[in-house]
Amino acid sequence: MDLIDAVSRRRMVRRFDPDRAVPLDTVTRLVRLAQHAPSAGHTQGWDVLALVEPADRDRFWEASREGEATPDAWLRGVSAAPVLLVMLSDRTAYLDRYAEPDKGWTDRSPDRWPVPYWDTDTAMAAMIVLLGAIDAGLGALFFGVPGPRHDAVRAAYAVPPDRRIVGVIALGHEAQRVRSPSLRRGRRPLGDVLHLGRFGASGSGPSEP
Repeated sequence: MDLIDAVSRRRMVRRFDPDRAVPLDTVTRLVRLAQHAPSAGHTQGWDVLALVEPADRDRFWEASREGEATPDAWLRGVSAAPVLLVMLSDRTAYLDRYAEPDKGWTDRSPDRWPVPYWDTDTAMAAMIVLLGAIDAGLGALFFGVPGPRHDAVRAAYAVPPDRRIVGVIALGHEAQRVRSPSLRRGRRPLGDVLHLGRFGASGSGPSEP
């Protein structure tokens, strides 16, 4: 599968088949592929907590769940995924890396990072996993953990306190196509997105699809 095809076919899957497993070697291959993601200073300051056993996944849903409400259709569909990949960023790795001689920011100040590249790089790695899943014939969903539940999820798996949960990827085989109502918004016109030379200068042209 070429890149354009993978990008065009990528979508968020919200209903997974609980009876179709994902081989561990496929999970390993996707994480290895993600290691080719760009990384500031080649720091590679992210980790993947892979939950492939039912008990581990159940513990995640228990730790991340807010309230005692009856599980809704989204939770029932996504919790059927046979694999969860918790994407963790490591700020300390970047502060340490940029204090090395070839970078020289010895104060290790987070203020030098108006954009937290530890989170950015982790998200780039996650995007590669999402595209790799398409190539592997799988469905995937990237979703967040509610803010008040981050500490509980980290505690459930002994995740160090200096790691931040950027998001979670559910992996598996799609059981049912569910179209998000948000897609009714459509995509912004290219001329609104692309600015040539100065903000507000339209980038649309004859090659726009």
